[in-house]
Order: sequence, then structure tokens, then C-alpha cells
Amino acid sequence: MALLYILPLLLHLICPITTVSSVGINYGTLGNNLPSPKTVAQLLQSTLIDKVKIYDSNPQILQAFSNSGIDLIVAVENNHVANISSTKSAAQDWFSARIAPFIPATSIVAIAVGNEYLATDDDSLDPNNLIQAMQNLHEVLLSRGLDRKIKITTPHSMAVLATSFPPSASTFATTLMPTMTSIVTFLADTGSPFMVNAYPYFAYRDNPTTVPLEYALLGNSTGVHDPSGYVYTNMLDAQIDAIRSAIASLGFGNRSIHITVSESGWPSKGEPDETAASPDNAKTYNTRLITKAQSNKGTPMKPNDKIDIFVFALFNENKKEGGASERNFGLFNGDGSKVYDVDLSCEFCSGTKMEFGFGPGSKMVQRGPSVWCVAKPHADERVVQGVLDFCCGAGGVDCREVYENGGCFMPNKVHAHASYAMNAYYQMHGRNYWNCDFKGSGLVTFSDPSYGTCRYSQQ
Repeated sequence: MALLYILPLLLHLICPITTVSSVGINYGTLGNNLPSPKTVAQLLQSTLIDKVKIYDSNPQILQAFSNSGIDLIVAVENNHVANISSTKSAAQDWFSARIAPFIPATSIVAIAVGNEYLATDDDSLDPNNLIQAMQNLHEVLLSRGLDRKIKITTPHSMAVLATSFPPSASTFATTLMPTMTSIVTFLADTGSPFMVNAYPYFAYRDNPTTVPLEYALLGNSTGVHDPSGYVYTNMLDAQIDAIRSAIASLGFGNRSIHITVSESGWPSKGEPDETAASPDNAKTYNTRLITKAQSNKGTPMKPNDKIDIFVFALFNENKKEGGASERNFGLFNGDGSKVYDVDLSCEFCSGTKMEFGFGPGSKMVQRGPSVWCVAKPHADERVVQGVLDFCCGAGGVDCREVYENGGCFMPNKVHAHASYAMNAYYQMHGRNYWNCDFKGSGLVTFSDPSYGTCRYSQQ
């Protein structure tokens, strides 16, 4: 029995944690025609999406994403912030009821306290409650030893800035300076990301004569020049660096604070005067946004600092308030049909490239008693190679099927070979979720990854 505990430790030593590119998506539920959370979770496992951000702590969603290999960011709704800020015991009660029952099976990596809390028109939302709620929840995590796994943050709109251009001169709004100083200090002290909802679409919609459409669509090759010498080929980079400058203006220039784009997208439909809200423009923007998220590249101010990006949004939400564009940011309609074609497919989910979709004709994953373990499609190749070497060596897996002339040799790619070996190890050791972790490079799937002559074992 001791060997079962030693082998994962050896794997930890040979497979150090490596930062890899990934794509997140926002999963809103303000619709009366959306697929079930279980369906959503099952299908997202077959895509390049590895992080999902939701707007509450819906227990059906948290349960649906258990053992999915997808990280989840949950939220405290704005109207619950005051209660959680009132006492540490109130924060403890919220966490015990809403989060604790689902971990560790559901990989919750962050709690977003409120959403654009400081930019709402609701006068009942006290800015002081926001930072206090964040601190109270962090104390809960500390008491449970979860502060390294789960981070506390809050998503802001660009309205927290006094001005966003030029990026190098940006600062936070004067009235928000004390609150933003407290929040940024908290994020720096806890190693949590600064989240910003950044939408070039709205900047273009409100200023179509001064903002070039191609610049807003992330594709202006000529560039916009900042007085400090930075050249911006797309507006999103300029918005991110405006936030970076505002943080630096508070005296945090020498402290590393990771910036995450918690929302960004483009609507496929809007009011009659929103002429840029079209399927073609939405497809262009989100295709470029996903490419940017996978690129591991930063911005002109910090070219080596990777920016995590969450696309907004998975679905059109027909019950969302506001203008028509607010209800039409989704990649998918409520019935599961694609609004336009954006490639979320992955190459190694079942040995071959899978088409992803919710509608008729899509590959639906049926949850049942059978379960397999495969390599995450976005996992770093060096880590996956280490996993393959481990499984076929000290792990005791018979890997002859992935050798040349074996039934699983083709495709001759590391992820495909590692998936076969990881599954064999997982089945061998009783299909416990920790036997498919492999330093975060494995995921459990309910879809049989077998293909052609390659058969994945199950027990």
C-alpha cells in the first residue's frame, strides 16, 4: 500500500508545475432555455476550455463540474456582500454551506466577491463592505488551509479608471482611490489576480468616429502610439495596460500583481443603431481573443506577463436585462445551436479532433458507470511526457499498445500516448480521482476515448 503513496510523490518530483496557455469562459444562466449544467460540464470536457467562471455558487453547477478537470471560479452576488462583510462567522457560514460540500471533487480556484461592485448604480452597496467581505473570506480559507488553492478577488469594470487613454497615464477615479488602494494591497498580499471586465466593443459603440473598428476587433496592424513609446495594435492590450498603470500609480509598480481579463467578448446582435453587433464581427473578435488567450504573450508594457482571459459568454441569455446586445454575447443559442462558428475543439480528447456543440448532431457525452482518465488537451508537453515515462516505467503500466505497430501508436503524439498510459494507471489503481491528477495534467471523462484499433481499458 505504501507504494501507492510513494509513486505520486515521485511524479511530483519529475513533473514540476509549468504555466501553460489556457482559455476560460463565462457561463451565465439568465435564460429559460439553457442546457442543464450536467450537459454543459460534460461537453466542455471535450474542448480547449479549462476554466469556467460563473456568477453565483449554484450547487447544481458545482456538482456538475466535479471530477471534470475544469477549474471553476464561483461568485458572491452583489446583494450578499454586505452579509459576508458583517462578521467572520457569516463568511464561515456562507463558505460551509455553498463551497465546502463540493471540494475537492470540484476544482474551485477562486471566489469572485461581487461583480463590478464599485461601478453599479445601487447606492445601497457600500464600497467598504467589499474589501471587508474579501478579507473575511480569506480568513476562512486560511483557517481551512485552502488559501493557496482558492484565491479571493473581485471583477471590476473599466469605469473604475479616471481615464483609460493614454494607457501610461491612467489612474483610478479619485473617489475610488482609498477603496482601490485597499483592494490592490489585499491582492498583492494574498497573491490574487486583479480582475477586469474589458470590452473594446462598448468603446467602439460609444465612439465610432474616433475608435477604428479593426483596432477594437483586435486586428489593427498599424498601431496606436502611447506618448511613452508603447505601440498598441489592439484596444484590449491598451485597456489592460491602462489598468496596469493605475495599479502602479498607487505605488505597486514593483510588486507583481497578475491581471486577469475576467470578461471580454463581442455581441452578435444589438439594437438597430448598434451596427457593429453582428455575427461576423463577433466571430472575428472571439476567434482572435481565443488565439490571444492561448498565445502566452503579454502586452506592450509587460510582454512576458501572460494574461488569463475569460470569453464572454458561453450562451445568449434571453432573460438578461438591458439592451439587445446584452442578451447576445453568447457563442451558443439557448437551444444549443451555434450563433457563429468559433473553434473550441481539441485534438486529443478522444484520439482525434472532436467537433464541439450542444445542438442536434453534436457529440453528446452520456454520463454513466464507465469512466476514463486522459491527458488535458492544453497540458504542457514536457509535463505530459514525464507522465508517460512514469506510467510506462515506475507506474507499472503495460505500454506496448502505444509502441510502434501497437493499436494505439497512431496518432504518434505525446498527448495521445500519455492518455492511454494515464487511463491504464487510473484503472489499475481503482479509479480514485487523485489517480488521474498527474500534477494537474489529467482529467476524468465519461466519454470513451477509444478509437479505431485503440481500445481504452475500463474496470
